Amino acid sequence: MTFVCAAAVLFVAAGPGRAALGGDEASILADRIRLKGAVSTRQMPQFTMHDIAPPGGTSVRQYVSPAGKVFAIAWQGPAMPDLRQVLGPHFDRYVAAAKDSRVKRAPVVIRESTLVLVSGGHPRAFSGRAYVPDLVPQDVDADALP
Repeated sequence: MTFVCAAAVLFVAAGPGRAALGGDEASILADRIRLKGAVSTRQMPQFTMHDIAPPGGTSVRQYVSPAGKVFAIAWQGPAMPDLRQVLGPHFDRYVAAAKDSRVKRAPVVIRESTLVLVSGGHPRAFSGRAYVPDLVPQDVDADALP
């Protein structure tokens, strides 16, 4: 029993952002605990959707392929989520695009072969979505995800 508890603690504390964009589905539980939110899961024909909704916070939706990879994420709420956590290895590209934006308060838009991202809003009304085109399951329109 002690071993099981220790394994659960290690799993939860295994480091930030494993369920980040492009990462594995296995650590969505750790994200739920870190965000202090409830997870609702919805099985779709081509993917699974996990929605983490912290009380009074910004909800983060993670889309997982049948291969167990997070191929897309979306967020909406009163504050920006920890984008370093949810974007994972794509965070630096987001930061560079945000710096390149000439117009303050304009949405950040990236449309590349390795990352598609749109993020914008203002205090109390932020939203965004991102996906990795190569990870999107066949017959899924990533631009039309719920």
